[in-house]
Amino acid sequence: MDIDYIKDKMLFHFGFNTFKGKQKEVITNILKNRNTFVLMPTGGGKSLCYQLPALLKEGTAIVISPLIALMKNQVDAMRGFNQNDSIAHFYNSSLTKAQASEVRRDVLAGKTKLLYVAPESLTRGSNIEFLKQVKISFYAIDEAHCISEWGHDFRPEYRNIRNIIEDIQQAPVIALTATATPKVQQDILKNLGMVDADVYKSSFNRSNLYYEVRPKSNPEKMLIRFINENKNKSGIIYCLSRKKVEQLAETLQVNGINAAPYHAGLEASKRSNTQDLFLKEEVKVIVATIAFGMGIDKPDVRFVIHYDMPKSLEAYYQETGRAGRDGGEGKCIALYSYKDIEKLERFMQGKPVAEQEIGAQLIEETMSYAESSICRRISLLNYFGEDYSQDNCGNCDNCLKPKEEFEGKDYLLTAMKVIKEVQQKYKIGHIANILSGVANATIKSFKHNELKTFGIGKEKDVKFWSMIIRRALIEKYLMKEIEQYGVLKITEAGENFIKNPKSFPVSENNIFDVEETSSTAQVSGGATDTELASMLMSLREQIAKKEDLPPYVIFQEPSIHDMATQYPVTIDELAKIQGVGTGKAKRYGKKFIELIAKHVEVNDIDRPQDMVLKTVANKSKHKIHIIKAIDSQKDLETIADAQGISMDELIKEMEAIVFSGTKLNIDYYLADVLDEEYQEELYDYFREADTDKIAVAYEEFEGDYSEEEIRLIRLQFYSENGI
Repeated sequence: MDIDYIKDKMLFHFGFNTFKGKQKEVITNILKNRNTFVLMPTGGGKSLCYQLPALLKEGTAIVISPLIALMKNQVDAMRGFNQNDSIAHFYNSSLTKAQASEVRRDVLAGKTKLLYVAPESLTRGSNIEFLKQVKISFYAIDEAHCISEWGHDFRPEYRNIRNIIEDIQQAPVIALTATATPKVQQDILKNLGMVDADVYKSSFNRSNLYYEVRPKSNPEKMLIRFINENKNKSGIIYCLSRKKVEQLAETLQVNGINAAPYHAGLEASKRSNTQDLFLKEEVKVIVATIAFGMGIDKPDVRFVIHYDMPKSLEAYYQETGRAGRDGGEGKCIALYSYKDIEKLERFMQGKPVAEQEIGAQLIEETMSYAESSICRRISLLNYFGEDYSQDNCGNCDNCLKPKEEFEGKDYLLTAMKVIKEVQQKYKIGHIANILSGVANATIKSFKHNELKTFGIGKEKDVKFWSMIIRRALIEKYLMKEIEQYGVLKITEAGENFIKNPKSFPVSENNIFDVEETSSTAQVSGGATDTELASMLMSLREQIAKKEDLPPYVIFQEPSIHDMATQYPVTIDELAKIQGVGTGKAKRYGKKFIELIAKHVEVNDIDRPQDMVLKTVANKSKHKIHIIKAIDSQKDLETIADAQGISMDELIKEMEAIVFSGTKLNIDYYLADVLDEEYQEELYDYFREADTDKIAVAYEEFEGDYSEEEIRLIRLQFYSENGI
């Protein structure tokens, strides 16, 4: 077929006759019956690469696609270009028997040019026998990265596609993906038995997309402000968990934002309706897990925000690629804290070692991207094996606001000295504590406060040393042991660094060690009054010393900073400060509100009461039942079962009860599940610790206690001391 004929047919079927990028080369290659591999970023026009050849060639093209919703979108789009609905069908488990029969009739009659199927459907013997009767023009494997274990969305069913194709009938194969590293590309070609395929790669550079990584501090507040600054623009916010999706969507809704949740746990009809509302602009913001977005044909998504860091850079690139597909504005913002990385690492524990090794590498690459001070575009393109010739892209945070760097060579050598002295058997937090001279319970139990290197870096705090170690992990001077995940080991490159030290630049304003706080309590839109915060911290220390308690038991630092932002001057206002509650406000609040009121009066401060973030009302239907059951000394497992909730959910309910000012005495339960000496050790830890954070305590005890045990002791500690 000559190119003019192809263009005429493209104009007839799709309404345009100009090709985009490498579309012309790909289409002509398929029409020559050649195996073809297409690597083209989102918005590059991959679908046309197989849709047009399918209309031009004799027979039916079998399009293998991973999602039912994606198939429906593609079929609806194809039917929109044709008068006859039989031109395209999907064939999957969502069809009734009558609908499935209709599809088979149309296909066997030669009316259907594109048949979309899921890989799972291909494994059924009846479907294989049906397809053996069909004249197949070619196989198109969409989202081909699902084949590779190194890909961000691996589907085991995809790895058997080659065998199934051979069982049905031979025909050319076209594999398409918007994202694949060189390693994934090779894996796809090898698995599909098409190493002879002609490969067509388009540039991964999306010049219209703006990339930024922000610290995950008061994230809900930041999101509401950002969305309000981008009114009437469509956007997607990605979260890792279904629960966070629903919580965040509800928070946005009560703050006047037209948002809806989307995750795989919702009914199919609900998901489909939400997707349609988004496409029709009746919903502006979708809060979703990764279940949303693959193949969504909406060209004018103006922002994609990652509330949680994704598991790999491939996933990040794929998801951000849904912004600005029309070539217009696309803001891609990731919220990052190192806790995200630790959370992803915990998800991997217990999985096969080979899977952990792959996961660890992918996570390290994500961390490197987030904490890097070089151009985001250079980082992303390099990850996909593409060079970016410019030093400054002019459209990312690192290029528009360059971070200053300092020489970290001596700091790294000092950290490595400590790692060697403890025989490479401890994790980041433990090493950072030794360096900073923090003699907590764990350090003392190992007698590491007696080491020669203890406090060798005490001029810097734990956060600083943790950052140095993370940078060393990124540069591959250190690694985390897989078998004992998290234990630091010095790599061969690290040993060479010790022998021949070289420059180790570190970003001056490393913003990712900030305290991660949630805006689930009311917070104002103003900046923290540092003078007032300092005065409140001093008052907190005075009261803590008098009460013989750690300062955080009085009020946590985020609460102090929130007070220094909102200026509460009554007990009721103080109770609404994040992490306070009525009980604590009444017990410790009098002196604090007096100090704040005096500061406000002396400095003639206008309090930002009109900047309060609305929060979802506490809907706990379990509170009264839990309090009564604990008063009756029932086992916590029994209480959880009776309320139809998990143990984790029960503890969260209990924490909400205690932190809002109601005592719960669980001594009777702790006596049954934890030896007295262990209780005392944990209790003493919370009495002496600088923070009550569970992650920090877990790190301190090197996993000797479960997070559940630590949370329960903290709960009892607060009940006895914090109310």
